[in-house]
Order: sequence, then C-alpha cells, then structure tokens
Amino acid sequence: MISRIQSVTVLCGFTLAALRLSSADAAECAELKRIELPRTQITFAGVVQAGAFSPPGAANGTANYVRLPSFCRVTGTLRPTADSDIRFEVWLPIAGWNGKFVGVGNGAWAGSILHAAMIDPLSKGYATAATDGGHQGDSLDASFAAGHAEKLIDFGYRATHEMTMAAKATIAAFYGKVANRSLFASCSTGGRQGLMVAYRYPEDYDAISSMAPANPVVALMVSSLWIGSATSKDVASRISPAKFDLVHKAAVKACDADDGLEDGLISQPSRCRFDPAVLACKNADAPDCLTAPQIAALHAIYKGPRNPRTGESIFPGFERGSEALLPIQASGTGLFPAVSSYFRDLLFNDPNWDFRTFDYDKDVTRALRAHGDALDVPAKGLDRYLASGRKLLLSHGWADPLVPPMASVNFYKELGGNKARSARLFMIPGMGHCGGGDGPFVFDPIATIDNWVETGHAPEHIVVSNPPDTPERTRLVCAFPNVATQSGSGSTDNEKSFRCER
Repeated sequence: MISRIQSVTVLCGFTLAALRLSSADAAECAELKRIELPRTQITFAGVVQAGAFSPPGAANGTANYVRLPSFCRVTGTLRPTADSDIRFEVWLPIAGWNGKFVGVGNGAWAGSILHAAMIDPLSKGYATAATDGGHQGDSLDASFAAGHAEKLIDFGYRATHEMTMAAKATIAAFYGKVANRSLFASCSTGGRQGLMVAYRYPEDYDAISSMAPANPVVALMVSSLWIGSATSKDVASRISPAKFDLVHKAAVKACDADDGLEDGLISQPSRCRFDPAVLACKNADAPDCLTAPQIAALHAIYKGPRNPRTGESIFPGFERGSEALLPIQASGTGLFPAVSSYFRDLLFNDPNWDFRTFDYDKDVTRALRAHGDALDVPAKGLDRYLASGRKLLLSHGWADPLVPPMASVNFYKELGGNKARSARLFMIPGMGHCGGGDGPFVFDPIATIDNWVETGHAPEHIVVSNPPDTPERTRLVCAFPNVATQSGSGSTDNEKSFRCER
C-alpha cells in the first residue's frame, strides 16, 4: 500500500501525482482523488467489487453488469472552458490489467455516460473510459447547445479528447506506467467521435473501430429530415410498420439471389433493382398493397435528399433491405426527435419551426456554415492519422435504417492512398444500426484492431455470428470491395462455406 505521493510526472500535457503501486487495493484506488489534472475535478475514486456495479440513469438500460470483475472506478468533471461541463469515468481492472486502454463513445446527442459500453473492454482486461459528451440530458435533445458555442464544440470533438487525456493520466497514476496501447471502439455518434479524434487528435489512439459513424452530421440531419418528411408530409404518404415489412419481404424476395445465393439476405444492394411500384394497389388502399403516395415516399427514401436547384445528391438514400427497420425514423407521425431538435433548437432557434418549410438548397448551406466545422469529419482530414501507420476499422450494416450505409462506402473511397495500408471497411449484409437485422452481425471490433496493431497485418475478412441464445449462424464478411461468395455446397450458415472474391 502506498503511503505518500512519490513523484510528479508529465503526461500529454497533464501534471499528475504518480503513484508507485505494489498491489492495487481500495486505499490505492482512493488515492486517485489526489491526482492533479488541469481544469479537472475528480469527484469519486473507489473500488467496485465484482458484479456489484449499479449504474445511474436510464441511458444504460438493462445491460448485465454482473459479469464485471472488481475495478477501480474514477469519476470527474473536465472544464476546458468557462462553459464546459464534461463528465467522465475511468474504470481500471484491480487484477489482470493487460496494459492497454480502450475509449468508448456515445449515441445521438450524448448527454450521459454509457456505462454499458464499458462492460466489454473491462471484462477483457482493458482499462476503459467514457464521457457524457459535455452535457447532461436526453440523447435525442440538441437544445443543450443553443446559445452555447463551447458546449457544441465539446460535443463535436473536445470532450472525447479531454476524456482520453484524463484517462491516460489516471491509468499512469494508478499502475505506475502508461498504457502501452490505446484503442477506441464505438458505433453511431461514437463512430463519428472515433473519426473525429483521428482527424483532430491523431496521436490519441493507435487504432480506431468506427461502426456506422454518424458522419457528416449536418448532411445526416438533412437526410433524416428528408426521410421523415417523405412519410409525414400528409396522411396519404404515411407507411405503417406492417406495410414497411410487406415491402421488405418483397425486396428480399426480388434481390436475395442477386449475389448468386438465396439465404434471406440482400448482400449486394447495389445490384438490387426492386421497385416498390410492383406492390401498387389496383383499387383502393389495402394492407397488402401500396398507394401512389406511399410508393413515392419509398422512392424518396431510396433516393435520398437532392438539391432542388442543381439536382445534386446531398446524402445517400437508404438501401433495399432496410425497410423493416425504417419505421424508427419514417413513422409518418413526424421527424425523428434528435433531428427535429437539431433544426428547431439549434439551426433555426424557433419553437414553431415547421419541417415543411425547409429549403434543401439555401438551408443546407446555412446548416453547413453554422455547424459543419464543429461536427463533421472530412475523409481527407484523416491523412495525418493514416500516414502515421495508425489503424482505422470501418464497419456498417447494409440494412442500417438511421445512417445510410453508402455514407461509409463513400467516406472510405475518399480516404485516398493511405487506406490500402491503414484502413479497412466491412459492409455487413442484413445488419441494422449497430446490430440487429436479418443477418448475423456479432463480431469483436476491439480484438480485431488490437490484433491489427499487434501483428501489423490488416484484416482481410471478419466473421460475424448470431447473438447468444439464438440459432447458430456465422458468415464471412470480406474487406470492401471484396465480397463473400459460396465455395462449394457447404451450409450458408457456416463462414467456412465462403471465400472472398473481388
């Protein structure tokens, strides 16, 4: 047990009281309240016994914390500006630390620490950290940034970086040495946060897994506005979940075999030419057909938003095969709340704003000028990160109903020459947003990027599986633009029946 602070160490701009540990126990964990980090208040440092963690707040849902080992939990608040209030947590394994650190991100507009995202890395021996993105509140509410430019910057990029620096300093203080590898793994907003630290702080992480990144934010907001408007502009355009399911089944039936294999998945949506007009009602509206306004709404969803003056695409549309999941933001009863809040509270600052008044030419330019710099990550902005040999693992489900899959494909294509060595993209057939859908989707992104750094060998394929307690099914997913094709007559539920081909 330590009895005093023995030395002062400078780490990444932070000054900390460094603890030389002989063994990690409750007293040593409590000592972390004494570390000195600039613009930081440590609010708690204490040991959580194995299986005893009970998370605060509803954002963490029903995640299972019982399997967590004993860990040192450190919480604090970062204030890089007078208007900043960035909450963060660091979890440090009491025993069996593997010497590495994993940062995790948020969803939507953040507003809380996602303790559930910290379970996996801690359980595997990593020290891990998370932040609330710089504010506390509903993740679907963007009003926190109205009139608070610094809070928007904190959410956009600063909170993740500040959390990372504080976590690295805390790790060094607790274990008496710095982490020998730093990884970041997250999805959606967390995926964008990963891209953002690669863009603005390329030395923060050795490798990043960015799944279904919600990037660029401004264009994505316009896309979601377009999708919500397509089914909400009038009663006739509304599509019920049952009709979305009808369309989904018809699309899969029409395009399942486009890849040469009938397995209940649209593996190559770019080949799919399904037109919902084949379901047109011959007479009056009925549960097993589509009206003309409903068909028009679906065409708009597949096409994506366009500039009415130039005809240019603003953002990709959604793919055939995503229909069953689309009601999450195409309910026909209005916009997805995270989207309506952005336009109402941030862009127009008008509680009576009507989505029908949006100008997909002038208002898009207005949004980009107002928030693009703080929120969006340009693909070319990752040149420094990739040129240094750091790794980027991109992944996305082809059936994603919230972030158009082609956004990740286009981003990957724009990365340039560095992507051949330092970046990989995996497009997962049938997978929804961060999981779910018709196909298997479970894989270990942390292990994938950790092994990539360890060996220097970029993954040319991954294996995805069904979740536990569901029928066993595994599939090979190949690094884009390669695709998995069946090799022989083996079961389509076994990844060994496939090989990667261009």
